[in-house]
This record gives sequence, C-alpha cells and structure tokens, in this order.
Amino acid sequence: MPSAESTPVRVHDPEPVRPTQDDEIAKAGSELIGGPLGRHALTGMSWLTPVRVIALVAIGMFALGLVQKAPCYDGGWFYGASSQYTHACYSDIPHLYAGRGFADGLVPYFDKLPGDMTYLEYPVLTGVFMEVASWLTPGSGTVQHQEQWYWMVNAGMLMACAAVIAVCVTRTHARRPWDGLLVALAPAFALTATINWDLLAVALTAAAMLMWSRSRPLAFGVLLGLATAAKLYPVFLLGPLLVLCWRAGKWRAYATAVAGALVAWLVVNLPVMLFAFDGWSKFYTFSQERGVDFGSFWLILAQNSSDPLTTGSVNTLATALVGVSFLGIAWLTLTAPRRPRFAQLAFLMVAAFILTNKVYSPQYVLWLVPLAALARPKWRDFLIWQVSEVVYFLGIWMYLAYTTSGDAHKGLPTDGYHWAVGVHLLGTFYLCVMVVRDILTPERDVVRQAGEDDPSGGVLDGADDVFVVGATSPPPLHEASFDDPGADWGKQPTAESSP
Repeated sequence: MPSAESTPVRVHDPEPVRPTQDDEIAKAGSELIGGPLGRHALTGMSWLTPVRVIALVAIGMFALGLVQKAPCYDGGWFYGASSQYTHACYSDIPHLYAGRGFADGLVPYFDKLPGDMTYLEYPVLTGVFMEVASWLTPGSGTVQHQEQWYWMVNAGMLMACAAVIAVCVTRTHARRPWDGLLVALAPAFALTATINWDLLAVALTAAAMLMWSRSRPLAFGVLLGLATAAKLYPVFLLGPLLVLCWRAGKWRAYATAVAGALVAWLVVNLPVMLFAFDGWSKFYTFSQERGVDFGSFWLILAQNSSDPLTTGSVNTLATALVGVSFLGIAWLTLTAPRRPRFAQLAFLMVAAFILTNKVYSPQYVLWLVPLAALARPKWRDFLIWQVSEVVYFLGIWMYLAYTTSGDAHKGLPTDGYHWAVGVHLLGTFYLCVMVVRDILTPERDVVRQAGEDDPSGGVLDGADDVFVVGATSPPPLHEASFDDPGADWGKQPTAESSP
C-alpha cells in the first residue's frame, strides 16, 4: 500500500456546477420547469440524466427546425423562387440533389456534372455523406418527389449529428453538463441545421474536443482530420493548440494529434486525389475563385464602392487578416496571466476566420455554437449573440426575396441587408470580446470561478507552464478548494490549510 507521504492530498470531490445557482438567465428560465435545482436534489437517481435530457432537447429543437421548413417542403423549393425566401425555409439539399448529379446516379469527383461540365465543389467526406443519402433516397416518382425524400433522408442523418454534438459538449466539461443546453436550445442552431451539410464536420469536431478533454490526443487528431475532410475550418484548431502546448511544454501530445489528423485526412482524401484529382481539387479551386459573397463585410465594401477589389486581392487580404488574428491569439496565449482554456482559443480562432472571410453563409453559425458553449457558458452573452444570428438569418432570406422579386414590400433592400450583416458581425465580435476579457481576467471566467483550470484541456488541464512571455503565471487551480474559489484565487492549499 502507498504510504501517507506518497498519497496525494485531495480536498474533496467537486460537486457538479448548477447554472441555476449562479446564472440569472438560467435561474429565471428554470422557473418554466419548476425552478432552480436544489443543493440536495437527488441527481443521477433517474433515467433522465443530464446527457439524455440534453440529447432529447436537441432532437426536439431539431424537429422544430424541420417544421419551420414545412412551407418549402410543400412546394416552396419547386414552384416559386421567392416563396422559399419569404418563408425563410431555403435549403441547398433538395436543389443539389439534381443540380449535382445525384438524381442521375453520377459519382462525385469522378463524373462531371451535367450542364457546366465541372465537379462537385464539396470536400470528400461531405461528398460521401451526400452520396450515401442519395443511395437511401427512393428513385421512383418525379424528381421533385425524390428531392423531398432526399431532404428528409439527409435531415435524419443530420439529426443524428445534432444529437452527437449535444452529447459531446455535455460530456466535455464533466462538472458542467448543463452547459450543453446552450447548444440544444440555440435558436440559430435549429434554424440552420438543414440548410447544408455542415453538421457533419461540427459533430466530428465536437467529438474531437471531447477526446482531447479525456487526454486522448491520437483520437482527437483522427477525429479532427476527419472533420477537416468534411469542412476546412476544423484545421484551424491546431493553431491555438500549438501555442497552448508550447506554453505547457506538451509537445508529444501535440505531435500525436497532428500525426493522427494528417493520417486520417489522407486516408479519406488520398484515394480520390490519386484517381480523380480534378474532381478532388474542385473544392479548393472553387474556394479560391469564388468572389465576395453574402454575409461578409467585404460585400458591404464592394456594394458601396465604384471600384471594388478583385477576388485575388480579397483572397490575399482575408488570408492576411486570418494570419494576423492567429498571431494575436498566439501573443494573447503566451502573455495571459493564466494559460487560456483550449475552448476559448478554439472559439476565437474560428470566429476570426468567420469575421474576416469573404463569405458567410447562415449555416456557418453552426461552427461556433459548440465552441461558444464551451468557451463562454454564460446565458446572457450567448443569447445576445444568438439574437444577432437570428437577425442575420432572417435578413439574408428577406434580401434574397427582394432581389428575386424586385419588390421592396416583399423583402429587404440592400441597405437593410447591410444592417443585418452588421448585426451579425457585431454580435460575433461582442462574444469574442467577452472571451478575451475572461482570458485577461480569469477570475471572471465562469468555468474557473467554479475552481476548474481547463476541463476541456486534457493534458493541459492543471499543467505547469514552461514558457511564458512576461510575468510568471500563478499555479493551476486543479488542487484549489471548490467551496470558496474566490477567496485565495489561484493559490494551492498549503500543508497548514489542508484538512
């Protein structure tokens, strides 16, 4: 048996964090279901554990999002270009069933599309997802009937992705399972879930974050590589993680994660690269050649300029802005008084890409929802941001209704749409400011107020720093008392103060 001297001293097992105790919005909202959870409530004594409750809520909200698309399902996608916008129920999925050759049995990346003689412009794993859904779609009836079925099949597969996202976020911060409700109840999540196939990449990224929180860097890398094979944005998480591992000296874990990501990405992409390179490269050439598009501040500049920038110039400037953002995040990481949490930096990096990119499709909000719930689990700030995204969601469809009908009474003119874009940009920037404030003054971080260091950090959680720019950081919080984390914030218990 280990001696008393070799046994680590533990204060006591921390209790789960109850948001209804310290979050006024959560407390007020809980009145709808009986009020805040009491300290002596017998949690875990029922089949309805937090994970199951949140998964069911996420599925319920997803179903409400499907109901919101009902006007389009009943004909808006087929019989009127403007009605799918005035009802805000547009989806790419039914349109691309025939438009990308799935109705004709074409193989993505290998067969050219009819008409324009080009290839599918999606990453390989997303293309596989689309192809599998087409196999499950009945081939009988009219093309419109098949498109309806194709959307329903995809909706079922995407619903599974939504449940995975909710469960992964709920389990990533073990002491804060109810933060998963931020994802499950996010209105922009429900409204945009079936516009495109982004939920596949979001689910894989959420699962990767869960694996990293469990100190499994190889599994994290594999899942992140698969996510990057479905959408480009997940690869940006490796940038902040590099700086965090630099500060903590966790190079082996980082190298393992990168190797896993690279191998997984190659396993998915290499066969298509070797046998259908032109089809495989279409996604990357399309991204480069695509002009300034909806939702970006670049569009506002272009529509208010007599001599707008060329696509090449915008690509260069947008890339430079993302690079500057990463350098800023790196500097923040290395100079912060306490090493930032991984989820905080992941959110900031993806948000920086969204804010500076030349296009912002409304479903891109899905990329940020799980990261926001982990980075800043505060209902007030989360809902402020969500309201801004709902405003943009309505704004883009009303603008498209105006451009397709030419009638200001049926939509939103250009100036009004610019205001909607501005609201989206300001809402996202506001949440970024709140996260940066938490990093610079970590005693205001609601996760660390509960006595945690970095519950999504895995090998970084509670680790000592080996490289810091500026003053030496305080010791980690993982051994501090959970009863009064604010009393001696950042100090470890001494022999005299230990019980």
